[in-house]
Amino acid sequence: MGFADDHLIPLVDEGLGNSAYLVDLGDGRALAVDVSRDLRTLRAAAARRGLTVAYAADTHLHADFLSGAVQLGHDTGATILASAAGHRGFDHRGLADGDEVDLGGLTMRALATPGHTDEHLSFLLLDDARELGVFTGGSLIVNSAARTDLLGAERTEELARAQYRSLKRLTELPDATAVWPTHGAGSFCSAPPGTERTTTIGAQKQANPLLAAPDEDTFVAQLTASLGTYPAYFDQLGEINRRGPAVLTGQPLLPSLSAPQVRALMADGAHVVDVRPAADYAAGHIPGSLSIPLRGQFATWLGWLLPDTAPLAFVAGDDQDLSEIVWQSYKIGYERLVGRLAGGMTAWLADGNTQTTTAFLTADRAGGRPYVDVRQESEFTAGHVPGAVHIELGALTGTAADAPTGPVVACGHGERAMTAASLLERAGHTDIAVLDGGPADYTAAHGQQLAQGTEDTRP
Repeated sequence: MGFADDHLIPLVDEGLGNSAYLVDLGDGRALAVDVSRDLRTLRAAAARRGLTVAYAADTHLHADFLSGAVQLGHDTGATILASAAGHRGFDHRGLADGDEVDLGGLTMRALATPGHTDEHLSFLLLDDARELGVFTGGSLIVNSAARTDLLGAERTEELARAQYRSLKRLTELPDATAVWPTHGAGSFCSAPPGTERTTTIGAQKQANPLLAAPDEDTFVAQLTASLGTYPAYFDQLGEINRRGPAVLTGQPLLPSLSAPQVRALMADGAHVVDVRPAADYAAGHIPGSLSIPLRGQFATWLGWLLPDTAPLAFVAGDDQDLSEIVWQSYKIGYERLVGRLAGGMTAWLADGNTQTTTAFLTADRAGGRPYVDVRQESEFTAGHVPGAVHIELGALTGTAADAPTGPVVACGHGERAMTAASLLERAGHTDIAVLDGGPADYTAAHGQQLAQGTEDTRP
């Protein structure tokens, strides 16, 4: 077939920072690469083109989302393509280095590229002998390489050295070869910020600082130095993906719950997650509820801060998409969703229950309090309020007792800070304020300059 640019359809998950791909094979069939269990975007793209997914390929055992390959195998009869070394516990075609799959006009060749995971494959797409592009998963990504510490600190350096060799192998492809990574900006599986999702081998030879490393030791030092924290749920999903996520036979629903039902669930150990915007949560919320505003990053913080073993009940606004709550939860394996409070906070108060409010302050009104910054370390280092106490949001569940009293809690805009404030409230803190804005707003309002660097500002 003649492969054109529009035969490749990237499917970007901005919240997880990942790209999946749908490849139009030209005969009504399609190849899907690294798709998550949330198949809504893929299904819509396939329907627009009149395509049926015939192949579902996974480059590696994903840690940040549940794969949609098993679901596609069930729904469309797709052949699942993945590394034989992954020892997956479901029907699939196991591939080893150099194995080729005839896609009907195009060929896909497996390239062993360990580093991000042991069994990682890249998939080179060929039109006869011409290299069209390579699906690099968590190997070579735009201006970096994906993290190598997901299998434990004791294996980080070993896998980083494997990653070095894998990237060197990929750069032996022709410069014009397109690079289609899975992980990108915003993914906790990768390191650098940026805007580009795809690239070429030639462009990476020029721009990727890891490829400029003069030797393997320097590469390893640079890559491992860039590794920040990652969500706790990453430690579980690789094994679930190896066994195979459960097939869903219908649209998961979020039943309605009355206020007495929510109260009883909380008393029995359920968590209440309030997905309304930060300002709505601040104006009044169920005491003890956790604020995680519904946006692209919802799944990340749900999986980072709460266990998947406890029932979850939700408070949502009337205009919020309940299916978005469900699918973001399900794509990281959170399925104990017992329902949402019917009628919201109005129904909660009408039932005679109390609510808690949180001060949500603009920068000019937020002075005179200890400033707690809950952003990631890389964000904090790039620019923060002088004298700020730094506690990453993901670490706050274990360090809430160390937070200063009466703080203003801040992030980049206010969403993560409101989540942090809700965690502090659950831990018994009072007189908490949240900054409606970020560090630049605060320093501008108080005649300060942003500080940079890594001075120890932990409590």
